[in-house]
Amino acid sequence: MNKIYLSENKTEEKFLRRKTVLFDFSKFTKKDIRELIRGMRETMKKANGVGLSANQIGLPYRMFVAQVPDLQGKKKFYAIFNPEILKTAGNTEISEEGCLSVPKTYGPIERSYLVILSGYDRNGKKLKIKAWGMLARVFQHEVDHLDGALFIDKAKELYKVENDKINRI
Repeated sequence: MNKIYLSENKTEEKFLRRKTVLFDFSKFTKKDIRELIRGMRETMKKANGVGLSANQIGLPYRMFVAQVPDLQGKKKFYAIFNPEILKTAGNTEISEEGCLSVPKTYGPIERSYLVILSGYDRNGKKLKIKAWGMLARVFQHEVDHLDGALFIDKAKELYKVENDKINRI
């Protein structure tokens, strides 16, 4: 399991607040990429998260993993390299968010209900995903991370909890 960088550690927070660099597929083997994804997925799941960006584990790359249940409760896994939000549409929603890098802290965040995200899959193949609801929220949260922003920057108010058993992004 990888170590998750925390905002309460000043050195780690400085790293979390840095914009990530594009992932260069030519510098990694297929095996390297598979292991990166596997390690990030394992770390995210063990930490009870639904999303994890590379910079949250000390890697400077523009890449994240996410696993969000669909309307039927079936979980779909995503590993997205060099993601960009192309478009936000529809209404916005305010919902509680937490973060693996900001433990025991939550707050309401207003985000778009619908996004169109572009990026690349693990094989370097271009992709475009239309996401709504929780998946759109997770995508926005992770892209914020890759741009050096934390959810606490957008929350109108924050609160702490002692027993942190809620899924975090």
